[in-house]
Amino acid sequence: MCGMPQQPPVRSATSPSPRPDASMSLLTNVMDHSLDDGYAEATARRRAEGGAGMPRSLRAKLGLAGGLVLAAVVVTVGAAQARVTAPVVAKERQELIDRIESETSSADAEQKKVDGLRDEVGARQRKALQKHGGDQGELVALLSGATAVHGPGVKLVIDDAKGTDQGGGGGPRESTGFSDTGRVRDRDMQQFINGLWQSGAEAIAINGQRLTALSAIRAAGDAILVDNRPLVPPYTVLAVGDRKHLISKFQDSADGQYLKVLKDSYGIRTSISGQDDVRLPAAASLIVRTAQPKAAGKDQSAADTGKGTS
Repeated sequence: MCGMPQQPPVRSATSPSPRPDASMSLLTNVMDHSLDDGYAEATARRRAEGGAGMPRSLRAKLGLAGGLVLAAVVVTVGAAQARVTAPVVAKERQELIDRIESETSSADAEQKKVDGLRDEVGARQRKALQKHGGDQGELVALLSGATAVHGPGVKLVIDDAKGTDQGGGGGPRESTGFSDTGRVRDRDMQQFINGLWQSGAEAIAINGQRLTALSAIRAAGDAILVDNRPLVPPYTVLAVGDRKHLISKFQDSADGQYLKVLKDSYGIRTSISGQDDVRLPAAASLIVRTAQPKAAGKDQSAADTGKGTS
């Protein structure tokens, strides 16, 4: 049997030719449909409702307008509340002012009573000294500061150095604990007053405050207190006594030399001058202490008895 030769199959002329990018179907689908179907449906729906066409600037303006309206409402409510509470606050403030003024007036009245009683006590003490002092009554009244005195004397003015707020340089006064060495201290004033007493002063006053044998000069911070009353510089010291003798003896004393050192080294300002008539007031608070000799009769008799029995 004679076989027939095989021929290649014949392709149909009507079959379409494949696309060149048939092997890249996934990438082609992504490129052709870049917007997801869900997003596309949402966009179409908003366009149908008419909201998608609103410009972004208009939406921003509407938001700003809403914020301004809210701020205006808050401010209006706050102003209304302040207007309602203002009369109450003003009333409370006026009541507080009236109470302060009333208490201040009451304190001033009480202080006047205290001052009057102090003056009355001082007057009675001075009268008692004059009555019971005998021949020495005037001297006791003078030494205790019970009476005002006047006569020749000296005037000593002491003031802080200029620029004391800046403090002083190095020196022995730094050991006192104060950085400002140009300021007059309570211990300085104590030395000056003791020097005047030792130089022959009969009566002394500082800034109008009479000193006695029991007066205390202390410090409270940077302030100097005399009998618990503060003094303000410059400090004016008035002393009754023989002015020529008093000046020369004070300047030659150790306390006068100490004052000179403070003036030359630390800039403390000072001046001393003689006065024809110095007037000193009586002491504001008078304290008098007396001493009596101890009765020796019983002690001597006891001693004699002891001698007799021994």
